Amino acid sequence: MSLNWIAPAQRLSTLPPYVFARLDELKARAREQGLDLIDLGMGNPDGMAPQPVIDAVTAALADPKNHGYPPFEGTANFRSAIARWYNRRYGVALDPNSEALPLLGSKEGLGHLALAYVNPGDLVLVPSPSYPAHFRGPLIAGGKIHAIDLSAEQDWLIDLTKIPDEVARRAKIFYFNYPNNPTAATAPREFFEEIVAFARKWEIILVHDLCYAELAFDGYQPTSLLEIPGAKEIGVEFHTLSKTYNMAGWRVGFVVGNSQIIQGLRTLKTNLDYGIFAAIQTAAETALELPDSYVSQVQERYRTRRDFVIQGFSELGWDIPKSKATMYLWVPCSVGMSSTDFALDVLQKTGVVLTPGNAFGEAGEGYVRLSLIADCDRLGEAIGRLKQAGIRYQPETARFVIRNS
Repeated sequence: MSLNWIAPAQRLSTLPPYVFARLDELKARAREQGLDLIDLGMGNPDGMAPQPVIDAVTAALADPKNHGYPPFEGTANFRSAIARWYNRRYGVALDPNSEALPLLGSKEGLGHLALAYVNPGDLVLVPSPSYPAHFRGPLIAGGKIHAIDLSAEQDWLIDLTKIPDEVARRAKIFYFNYPNNPTAATAPREFFEEIVAFARKWEIILVHDLCYAELAFDGYQPTSLLEIPGAKEIGVEFHTLSKTYNMAGWRVGFVVGNSQIIQGLRTLKTNLDYGIFAAIQTAAETALELPDSYVSQVQERYRTRRDFVIQGFSELGWDIPKSKATMYLWVPCSVGMSSTDFALDVLQKTGVVLTPGNAFGEAGEGYVRLSLIADCDRLGEAIGRLKQAGIRYQPETARFVIRNS
C-alpha cells in the first residue's frame, strides 16, 4: 500500500533515473529467464585483490584495536602511504595530516564534497558525458549544472573556450576526469595547465577524478592535476583503489590537495560517518606499496583485452580507436536508435550487458560503454553472440543491422 503523505525530499525529484539500477533490474529478470549474462556494463573489476592485500587485512583482523571506531580523518599510516604514493608517482609533496583524506570510495567523497561546498542555486561545471557522481552530487546539494558537451571531433576533450564568461563568473566548482569515464579519452599536460589557469582566473574550485591513474597502456602516463603549478591552491584530486587493485567492494579511496577544501569535506564527514574500517586501511596501505611489477601486470591484462575486443568488433564493422587508458571502450551506436534501446536489444538478444551512453549525460547519446572486465575467453563468447545475432555496424550508413532470432 502506498501512502501519499510519505513523500521524499524534493531533492530526489531532481535526479534522473539511475541507469545502473535499471540495468540491475533487467539483469535480474534475464537471469530468472535462464539467460547466461556476460556483464560488461559496470566498471567492476573481475578477480580478487592481490594476495599481499588479503594477507594484510587477514592479519589486521586479528588485532583487537582495529575493531573499534577508526579515526575520523583516517589512520596516520594510511595517510602517510597516500603521501608517499603521490610523491613516488608524480613527484608531488603532500602533508598527510592536512592534504590527504581517506574516503569510503571516491564516489562517496565526490558526492559529499558537493554537499560540503554547493549551496542551493550554485552553478557547477560538469562535462557531458561524465561519471554520474560528478553531476548527481551537485544536484542533490541543490546546485545548478552547466553541462559542457564533449564530442568525438574534439577527442572528448573539454573546450574551455566554449564556456561563456558569464557562466565562468558564476561557477563555483568544476568537476572533470582524465583518463575519462566513460569515453576513455585522455588529456595532455597542456590541457591541465589551461584548466588550472582558467580556474584561477575565475576563482573556481577544481575537482579532478583520477581513479584510472594506473590503468594506462602503450607507455602513456596520466597527468595528476597536482603536478601543475598552482593547482593545489584551488583544487583537489580523487582516487580509488577499486580499479587497479580489484578492491571495488572494499569501499576505499582518498582525496588529496588543497587543505582548506579537504577540511570542509572532513567536517561534513565527521557528522555523517566514522570512516573506513581500520583493517581495510591497513590493506589499502599495503596495496599502495605494491611493486611496479604488479601495476605492469594489471596494465598488460587490460591492454590485451582492449586489443582483443577492438579486433573482434572490427570483424563486425566497427572501427574503435585504441584507448590509451581506463578499462572501457566507447562504442558508437546507430543513427536513429537510442543508446538505451540498443543496449536493451543487445541484452535481450545476446545476454551481453552494455551501458547506454546517455547514462552519463545527454552528450553520451549515440554510444554504449563496454567494460573490459572479463577474460578474453569470455569476451570472445560475447563477440560470438553478437555475430550469431547478426549485430553489425555499417559505417557507410551508420546503422546497425539486428537480425531477429
